[in-house]
Amino acid sequence: MKIVIIGAGEIGYDLASVLSKEKHDVTVLDRDPKCLDKVSNNLDVLTHEGNATSAKDLVDTGVKDADILIAVTSIDEVNMIASMMSKRLGAEKVIARVRSDELSRPNAPLKPTDLGIDVVIHPELSAAHEIVRLIKRASANDLVTLADGKMQMIGLRIGKQSPLVGKTLHQYAQEYPHITFRVVAISRKGLTIIPSGKVSIQALDHVFILAKTETIPEVIETTGKPDIRIDRVMIAGGTPIGAMIARILCQEDKKWNIKLIEPDFDTAQELAKEFKDILVLNGNPTDPDLLATEGITDTDAFISVTDDEESNIISCLMAKHLEVTKTVALVSKSDYIPLSQTIGLDAAINKKSAASNEIHRHVRGGRVISVTALQGIKAEVIELQAAPKSKVTKKPIHKINFPEGCVIGGILSNGTTRIATGESQIQAQDRVIIFCLYEAIEKVTSLFQ
Repeated sequence: MKIVIIGAGEIGYDLASVLSKEKHDVTVLDRDPKCLDKVSNNLDVLTHEGNATSAKDLVDTGVKDADILIAVTSIDEVNMIASMMSKRLGAEKVIARVRSDELSRPNAPLKPTDLGIDVVIHPELSAAHEIVRLIKRASANDLVTLADGKMQMIGLRIGKQSPLVGKTLHQYAQEYPHITFRVVAISRKGLTIIPSGKVSIQALDHVFILAKTETIPEVIETTGKPDIRIDRVMIAGGTPIGAMIARILCQEDKKWNIKLIEPDFDTAQELAKEFKDILVLNGNPTDPDLLATEGITDTDAFISVTDDEESNIISCLMAKHLEVTKTVALVSKSDYIPLSQTIGLDAAINKKSAASNEIHRHVRGGRVISVTALQGIKAEVIELQAAPKSKVTKKPIHKINFPEGCVIGGILSNGTTRIATGESQIQAQDRVIIFCLYEAIEKVTSLFQ
């Protein structure tokens, strides 16, 4: 496909990198020559220096013939104008990153399609939902919901005292025959391992396990980690993400005990007016005295989502030092994510990655139901639907020539989920969950078409 990406920032660069590896014809437009130099020096894509709101520059970039246009600059207005112009110039499908929720509100006076936007990506909302999921499953460092919520994949750090240390995956499965699960990947010292049954689990491994949602608590217990209940939450930062997290929690049936700390007085006042059941505090979330005074030692979860990622990391480290059960930091640099757990944080969220995951799903389209890139590991979780007469429907899994670097995790068939084995037979319209290294994605996807 011919894809035009407007914006060569982190999201634009990440998308260009992945899509070029999948052999798409990618062109990146940006007005900053330094950003474009980074793209052209590292990726096999075309670049064009120009203004995203200029019809001439858009035409010169090739939007008239684009199958997909993706507007992901840091400015909402630029993305909306570029989307509207590109649609009128002939772009077939337009995806735009819009931070404001104005277009997605139920009674919004304008719909995205009025501006030529087929798909709106809201990074802050995606990140907020991801953080809430992690808080609900306190023992997990990563959590991906799949198959319409019927299955989940959790990422867990194996402690030195875990009963699994030294055991092979085959032994692990044999010890718990009453639980159906599959270890789909291991991250070890920066390396991504797609494991076989003979691979042994080591201390400090980051293990990714796929299981039915209702059995996840049992799976967590097998690793030596109790599935802890979270009731008291402290949010550092009344940013849009902080407010969204509070809003999501307040809308649930469960009664959460929430405190929100915001350094700006006016913002704190506005939040206090909106959230009647939340204690909103005006102060510095990195101030240890304030945290101690407000009872951080009695808090179950500490979430730091200020606009300063260094402050987020430092405040979470302080919270962890004070024995808070779960800490989650918002970081903007994806390079910080693999380091975060090494230095003691439970989880780090990158809103740009959340946006990239959503965009990838719409770009791939076709038989792809969902795509999720995992933090700190060079692989993706893909949910694919088997087309009638596709290669995967003709024989059992162990007889299909799947490329190296992928493992079939689970199958959703007629509303019923099951963990895949070598003898499993995929039927037409079944949804299959696959853990896959980047270089194997294109080959795997072709088997389902």
